[in-house]
Amino acid sequence: MTPARRRPRALSARSLRRAAAAGSAAVVLASLVACVPGESAGPERGTQSAAPEVIGDVPAELESYYMQEVVWDSCEDSYLCASIEVPLDYSNPRDNSIELEVILSEAGGTAEGTILVNPGGPGGSGYDTVLESLEGVTTSRLRDDFNILGFDPRGVGRSTPVDCLTDEELDASRNETFDPSTDAGFEEARANAADYAAQCAEESGDLLGFVDTASAARDMDILRAVAGDSKLNYLGFSYGTFLGATYAELFPKTVGRMVLDGGIDPSASNEEITLGQARAFEKAIRAYVEDCLTSSNCPLSGTVDDAVETIRDLIASVEVSPMTAADGRTVTASTFVSGFILPLYNDANWPALTQALSSALRGDPTTILMLADLGAEREEDGSYASNSFEVFSAVNCLDYPMETDRTQMDLDAAELEAASPTLGRFLAYGGLTCEAWPHEPTGEPHRIAAEGAAPILVLGTTGDPATPYEWSQALAGQLDSAVLVTWEAEGHTAYGRGNQCIADAVDDYFIDGTVPQDGLVCS
Repeated sequence: MTPARRRPRALSARSLRRAAAAGSAAVVLASLVACVPGESAGPERGTQSAAPEVIGDVPAELESYYMQEVVWDSCEDSYLCASIEVPLDYSNPRDNSIELEVILSEAGGTAEGTILVNPGGPGGSGYDTVLESLEGVTTSRLRDDFNILGFDPRGVGRSTPVDCLTDEELDASRNETFDPSTDAGFEEARANAADYAAQCAEESGDLLGFVDTASAARDMDILRAVAGDSKLNYLGFSYGTFLGATYAELFPKTVGRMVLDGGIDPSASNEEITLGQARAFEKAIRAYVEDCLTSSNCPLSGTVDDAVETIRDLIASVEVSPMTAADGRTVTASTFVSGFILPLYNDANWPALTQALSSALRGDPTTILMLADLGAEREEDGSYASNSFEVFSAVNCLDYPMETDRTQMDLDAAELEAASPTLGRFLAYGGLTCEAWPHEPTGEPHRIAAEGAAPILVLGTTGDPATPYEWSQALAGQLDSAVLVTWEAEGHTAYGRGNQCIADAVDDYFIDGTVPQDGLVCS
């Protein structure tokens, strides 16, 4: 759950939302299902089914899912993979089922247990995280002691997927531009959103109504059992913190060791989340600019205010006159802002943003387009490596009631622009995305206490642009057993990206069960 989850002015909300979601999954342009250590070594090659003592007390209609025989096969050169069956609809579990694809990276040493990687989104692939970027999001110490299990949540990627657009249609959608602040633009954006919703319904069928976070959290309990674990240890990043907190609320007695990094405030409304992200991204832009101005190759000059104004003027010029990249593709404001946002997720990538802005100020948007494509997971041949673009809207339209009153959306848009003069207008009118969605929302923002759960570790980064630090504070304050660890730094999330203090806090917690001191600050 990353920024720009709303229909923006003068750009496609879906493309901006997707670029933001990619930041949580690709924090390396810059979570884990596990047993309590010692209780299980995790899956092995061959066919396995969960023991009754692992399954616990589950409804009779779900027993077949918890007790299913799972075939773990060698895959991807050095991993184990399996397909896990889960109910499409937990209220009628015997009607239809879907499949989740999982991948296991075996521990480097003797495994103390099994751990699941969820990178965020919604729409991020835990399968890809294990396969492609595990070293970037976990330490070698953790990988030596634990098996790491990644999964594609329902609707995502290799699991039974949501489908809405062809690759060519997705290219076009990322470049769409509207101005919902005008009557004509509002109606055009509304019609476009209705067409998109209808196409998603046609291509995805019944699945589209069951990709909510609560259902995904229930899936994780089945994954816990088929992995042979009586407790769930979990590390979730960004949206993964909301998924993990939801699991803790539903299954407090089976929470093992849980780390929630880059917290989402589960009590915040869709509109409150948007406003919080607008403020946080404006803060991140200023932090980047302040750093850039100390560099000899910075294309910006003057004061921080002067430099930020230069960026705003550049974006405004693209709104009026789209640019052309070296490959001949048109770069509209939608794509430009998506590329601009992505490096803000990790201050290690600020030099890439400097390079992109330097070129764009000379009239060449090629590097900005490259960043936007990276965020959208677009390959050089024009194909897309994932369906996370579609999943993002599908999950959020179920998880959150959206504001659809035009008058209120206009007021919200003005508040967003005041909070972020650079990006605020691009985050407005998000209610249009879900107004015509074929399924009513099933979620409602509320405080999550998860009373009875084992201690939960919440990590917050003070300069996080996508999940503002205040959200981690709020999440830790709501969870009955949570402790908060703070990293004083810029960028999105902490573990795998932070300093030794952060690494030790997380690793000691997972490996030794040592709960950090509440309020620990790593700087």
